Amino acid sequence: MTTPTSGSQDRRPSWYEIRLQGCLGPRWATWFDGMTLTVGADGTTLLRGPVVDQAALHGLLQRLRDVGLPLLSVARLESGPQENEPRTPQPRKPENPEHGA
Repeated sequence: MTTPTSGSQDRRPSWYEIRLQGCLGPRWATWFDGMTLTVGADGTTLLRGPVVDQAALHGLLQRLRDVGLPLLSVARLESGPQENEPRTPQPRKPENPEHGA
């Protein structure tokens, strides 16, 4: 188990990509502040956006639970989109691949 380190911590929000089975229409966007909702042709919904900390992530996951759609995946992204870059961040690689989860 890792513990937080003191000192210079990066205070920028982490970006997450969360995929749900089912379709959430645009009216749900206000429920998920700062997240973009994209409905796929495969019948899934992708939420992507910044999450300020672990407490906010847990709150977001609770909201998603309350919606009642099955959760397919949660991925922390390497970074958010840059101003002149397409919005396609890549999922993070495991920090220590020698030790399984």
